Amino acid sequence: MSDRKPFLLRIDRDILEAVQHWADDDLRSLNGQIEFLLRRVLRESGREKKKKKKKKDDEETQNSH
Repeated sequence: MSDRKPFLLRIDRDILEAVQHWADDDLRSLNGQIEFLLRRVLRESGREKKKKKKKKDDEETQNSH
């Protein structure tokens, strides 16, 4: 599971309410919806950090010993 870091967000009330309604429609928490939207925008803009495959990293570590 990825590490989570608490983060205070100041946001316009109308935007927050709109995202909350969207989250409700998608059966997500408000926090989950915000994270979903941020990940989608990062991916679409080509700025998402590439995930390393843990299994491959573990195999390489074992082979080097």
